[in-house]
Amino acid sequence: MKLDELEIGKDAIIESVDSDDSSLRQHIFDMGLTPGTEVTMMKYAPMGDPLEIRLRGYELTLRRADAARIEVDDVHDAHNCPRKNPEVQVTAHPAFGESAARPRREGAALSENAPLRFALAGNQNCGKTTLFNQLTGSNQHVGNFPGVTVDRKDGQIKGHPNATITDLPGIYSLSPYTSEEVVSRQFILEEQPDAIIDIVDATNIERNLYLTLQLMELDRPMVLALNMMDELTENGGTVDVNALEAALGIPVVPIAAAKNEGIGELTEHALHVARYREHPGRVDFCAPDGADGGALHRCIHGLIHLIADHAEAARIPVRFAATKLIEGDRLVIEALALEQNELDAVEHIISQMEEEAGADRMAALADMRFSFIEQVCSASVVKPHESREHLRSVAADRILTGKYTAIPVFVGIMVLVFWITFDAVGQRLSDLLEMGIGAFTDMVDAALTSFGLNPVVHSLVIDGIFAGVGSVLSFLPIIVVLFLLLSILEDSGYMARVAFVMDKILRKLGLSGRSFVPMLIGFGCSVPAIMATRTLPSEHDRKMTVMLTPFMSCSAKLPVYALFSAAFFPDSAPLVMVSLYLMGMLVGVLVALVLKGTAFKGDPVPFVMELPNYRLPSVKTTVRLAWDKAKGFATKAFTIIFVASVIIWFLQTFDIRFNLVDDQASSMLAALGTLVAPLFAPLGFGNWITAAAIVAGFGAKENVAATLTVLMGGSVAALSTLFSPLTAFTFLTFVLLYTPCVAAVSAVRNELGTRMMLAVVLMQCGVAWVVAFAVHVAGIALGLA
Repeated sequence: MKLDELEIGKDAIIESVDSDDSSLRQHIFDMGLTPGTEVTMMKYAPMGDPLEIRLRGYELTLRRADAARIEVDDVHDAHNCPRKNPEVQVTAHPAFGESAARPRREGAALSENAPLRFALAGNQNCGKTTLFNQLTGSNQHVGNFPGVTVDRKDGQIKGHPNATITDLPGIYSLSPYTSEEVVSRQFILEEQPDAIIDIVDATNIERNLYLTLQLMELDRPMVLALNMMDELTENGGTVDVNALEAALGIPVVPIAAAKNEGIGELTEHALHVARYREHPGRVDFCAPDGADGGALHRCIHGLIHLIADHAEAARIPVRFAATKLIEGDRLVIEALALEQNELDAVEHIISQMEEEAGADRMAALADMRFSFIEQVCSASVVKPHESREHLRSVAADRILTGKYTAIPVFVGIMVLVFWITFDAVGQRLSDLLEMGIGAFTDMVDAALTSFGLNPVVHSLVIDGIFAGVGSVLSFLPIIVVLFLLLSILEDSGYMARVAFVMDKILRKLGLSGRSFVPMLIGFGCSVPAIMATRTLPSEHDRKMTVMLTPFMSCSAKLPVYALFSAAFFPDSAPLVMVSLYLMGMLVGVLVALVLKGTAFKGDPVPFVMELPNYRLPSVKTTVRLAWDKAKGFATKAFTIIFVASVIIWFLQTFDIRFNLVDDQASSMLAALGTLVAPLFAPLGFGNWITAAAIVAGFGAKENVAATLTVLMGGSVAALSTLFSPLTAFTFLTFVLLYTPCVAAVSAVRNELGTRMMLAVVLMQCGVAWVVAFAVHVAGIALGLA
């Protein structure tokens, strides 16, 4: 039987894994789906694809097409057959490194004042970024969606100014399947940190230790942070830390990062192993008398002798290099620069191992690591009963990912988010802030008038700075509330379920379910959304998601929507805003279908993802995020928009000879607008003022509202001289779809290069013009002109 045929609630044993994509097959093995592993079918997505299975104590999702490549045997009813737990003795935890398998020292100890560099590594959803915050006191965002840490972050360890720690992306292994895995291992290999802090989820220790073994093969001083120990013990489990240290040969420190417990001891152990250069006590996990008759052991050690000089020249730990050769790791093979006869010898040794072991190379290596982990855990880990967190997650998933309830619940949640943002909370706070800014503006205006300030400077302050910055700043509450709500959904673990539910739909567009989250983040801001595409494991998905994300209406466009809704659609503002959001998604779908059949032919990357337990978002983290977003938006308002407002005021106040103008039609801004205005004439707003506002919007979308407000003398009513309701909606359509702000364009360039940036700019401008023209023509045809 194939895995995709397994009934819900049934167990089976994996017989074999087949795949045309060797990197995917390696990734499946790394996730624990090795021959001989028992899996339980948990559920299918509402649309029948993908599916969720349980293995090795955690939940994993994959598509039916990939599950159809996995053969299973011994199908039986799901059961609860826990292994016999070891008898854990209560013993004192040893001091720095004083364990049975003491780490080995290499080289002279570093001085007390020597600078130290640490790498923080771990699986996704293991509390890595929370630990980073505790160690450094930084204000990093903590999320529960797999892959939320998409870039390296540096910080100094509190109380130790010479110790710098780098938060590496969350990864499952050091195989080159995703860009994060490559980034993490390249950092450790090339930048040679003084020590690695490996954080492990104590409630899912077998799954997490797989990465630990690979990190140990890198042969850098390291300490293991056993996180969520409070959650483990509350559910009846425990870990014999001394036994685990003895088996691994590295210090193990139990911690609870969320409660700031054990952080001091972890810091002292990390500083100790780094300063005294204490490398792992063991880097060899293959048994000379294993079930394969020692075939893999002989293979690895034979390769070590063969490539030792090449590994030393390439500065790659020889044991790590040998295992990567067995996996067929292209990056390591290229770095070793082996001669053809040596490559032939390598292949001969590996083929001989496969023949003797009766298993292929990838499966043999993954099985070796998991066998060692099972042996270690059986001697040191008392497994807990099913946790409250998991029971709660299973119960919630019956509704949140249910066949008939998932989509309605998702739509309901999004409607609630937008209602809170644009009506109940965000809009009302925005109205209050707008009243306050208006009152302050009037006070400053009166004070400057009584002071007798030069009329030109007076105009700069009131008509330029206050009108531009003030109008945009009043929308700060809406933006903060939207970010806050999206953050709560992300931190709770719901976003991962959304990806699970939406995968089948997005696959029809040439994307994977993972693409949904960056696109959803795009409703807040395109910049973090574009950066979040780094979590996508394929360039195909990544590039396509980057090109589609700007069609999701970001919060920076809200000031424009609100300005026009108040002026032209006061009684139906929510309907207008919802229609714009829906139009952006619809256009994104149509563009995706075009791209899928042209520039991005081929299937999206397979959907293999862990589903984390639901967790209550941290109030502290959520408030920090809201503060960061508010501060970031205010900073932009007082920098980019401030400068833009001053430039726009200057261009509209002076002519090309720098003389004051009585009529703005004679100004420099009018001349610039006049140059590009003919492009927009077919859309119904071919005047210099609207053209100038669109040009200003390339800097930041808020500038569109700021420019129009400044040029119209701060009067919303004056907009009716430029637009009719139809042309106003056409203008909003163009603003919705045309090129995102400079920051977003820069993010595209940083992620995918200059050519891709130009492609995004040209495509979006072209699509915006075509769709706006279609809206205008349709409106005229319906008699709405």
